[in-house]
Amino acid sequence: MSSEGQFQQIAAREAGLRRTLTARQMSMIAIGGAIGTGLFLGSGFAISFAGPSVLISYGIGALISLLLMGCLAEMTVAHPTSGSFGAYAEHYVSPWAGFLVRYSYWACIVLAVGTEVTAIALYMKFWFPAVPGWMWIIGFSAVLVLVNALSVDVFGSVEYWFSVIKITAIVAFLVIGSYVVFVNPSLSAVPTADAGATVAGFHHYVDHGGFFPKGLWGMWVAVIVSIFSYLSIEMIAVAAGEAEDPERAVTRAFRSTIVRLVLFYLGTMALMLAIVPWTEAGHDESPFVKMMVAVHLPGAAGVINFVVLVAALSAMNSQLYITTRMMFSLARAGHAPRRLGELNRRGVPFSALLLSTAGIAIATVVSVLYPNASFTIMMAIAMFGAMFTWMMIFVTHYFFRRRRAASGAPASNFRMPGFPLGTLLGAGLMLAIMVTTYFTPEFHMTLLFGVPFLIVLSVMYFARYRHQPTVAQAGRASQ
Repeated sequence: MSSEGQFQQIAAREAGLRRTLTARQMSMIAIGGAIGTGLFLGSGFAISFAGPSVLISYGIGALISLLLMGCLAEMTVAHPTSGSFGAYAEHYVSPWAGFLVRYSYWACIVLAVGTEVTAIALYMKFWFPAVPGWMWIIGFSAVLVLVNALSVDVFGSVEYWFSVIKITAIVAFLVIGSYVVFVNPSLSAVPTADAGATVAGFHHYVDHGGFFPKGLWGMWVAVIVSIFSYLSIEMIAVAAGEAEDPERAVTRAFRSTIVRLVLFYLGTMALMLAIVPWTEAGHDESPFVKMMVAVHLPGAAGVINFVVLVAALSAMNSQLYITTRMMFSLARAGHAPRRLGELNRRGVPFSALLLSTAGIAIATVVSVLYPNASFTIMMAIAMFGAMFTWMMIFVTHYFFRRRRAASGAPASNFRMPGFPLGTLLGAGLMLAIMVTTYFTPEFHMTLLFGVPFLIVLSVMYFARYRHQPTVAQAGRASQ
């Protein structure tokens, strides 16, 4: 059996999901997935590490993200399936690699759901400071689980409008920020601990310790947070398994994401740092809220807090979706209980959805035990699975190109430019970032959690699944 035929058998395992997501919904889901808590709240952590040089940090993160999107788009156009990069790793690298990627990614996003819902509790304190965070966690979680349980159509519609709100707000933010910085700097008079009151302007980039107040190391450490901020752009590849026209949807989403990521992330942060000194952009609340307070627009802080709340709900909604589909893929591959691969009458893997709410339970416990540090803890633990998965996507793309070229398979209708240099650069940067976490106190637990987790997964695989017949073996047996 040919390589293409073998992959078709992998894709056939995951049949039954309804292909109803439109190209318009897919484009909004792609950019909406990347505009979440990482930008609105996590940017405060990044700024505290790097100061104004965080712009370079997010620029490096954007470069890695765009290289990743190019690799994913090429593989997804060739093989649209919900197993996505997990299925690609299984087919082009090895079944063991596919097992590790799927479980690492599932665990990462389950915990990322916990970071989003933890952030939701922080945002609600803006209006209701006396209400315990765990009440908001349970209430909002119930609503989003219901959205995902109804159908992929409901998920797509809700996520589309979530993304519309976020994008509209960021455009408004860019307009207001540009007016303050370039037209009326005195509108923002920010009191600071070291300089009294100061107006908006790019002088903030150098007034408080220079552009690199924490040195090159601080700038590099902030890249870790930027990767977390861009996390979920890869969900477009997972959602392609339920798209009406996967090739058109993925290609369109890739092109729109390139422009919007650079504009939204780098543009908004450049303006924010010109209005609010980096020394004031902490992580007790969103720096975006602090900026709107600084420009003294009536009610603006409340509006922005609503937007960042929507962003967290949107990211959590999409993450519940992709964790559910990844566990569905694992079950259909025989690497998880069979029940998790079953679909209800609406075409939703409901049992996999229920299991994927584990991050919500973990977040609830962590928020009760460590209310002031819960977001940082959840983010540090979730980071490993994200970074490992991204690195493996680059590795898989390298094998994908080499193997298809050797077999004489036709070129994909979308090709990642700059191969192999772009692919190898992405893999090398991700490896370097993973190693960096070990030497950073705030993320030290990332590798301490992640490496043993990979070892446990590997033991599970070789003890239980190593001798399970693969699609390739089945194909050779039938010849």
